[in-house]
Amino acid sequence: MMRPVGSPEELERKRQRAITLIEEGITQAEIARVLGVDPRSVRRWKRAWTEGGREALGATQATGRPPRLTVTEKQKLEKQLLKGAVSAGFPTDLWTCPRVADYIERTFGVHYHVDHVCRLLHRMHWSPQKPARKAVERDEEAIQQWVKQDWPALKKKRAG
Repeated sequence: MMRPVGSPEELERKRQRAITLIEEGITQAEIARVLGVDPRSVRRWKRAWTEGGREALGATQATGRPPRLTVTEKQKLEKQLLKGAVSAGFPTDLWTCPRVADYIERTFGVHYHVDHVCRLLHRMHWSPQKPARKAVERDEEAIQQWVKQDWPALKKKRAG
């Protein structure tokens, strides 16, 4: 069964509206048409209302697996992310998914798969970083000099 669109509160208001219409004597088929729902939903809501009153139509929180890190632990993780990877014992200040997973395991004793760390970071409004690949022999000064002096001379002149 697919979850209907809307927040739990909006869906509760729709169920409460259906019961109000039932009390006014409107047919279940007409209620379904007006509210844009399947008639079976209206029958299910009426049964719940008959058995448990209007309280039985209340909004419920979506269930699911509880998070492995508490809110406090996520806040502590975010503080560490802001401090940088070097302060967590890594050789550079780059936060990659493997490094975040390693830090979480060392600090909180919770093992996260590297792929899941990316999703965790996105939920916290962070993004993992990828190290820039540069040759060790790269000479930035020589490159800048070449770009400023040699490249303009080699560049094709625009036809006037």
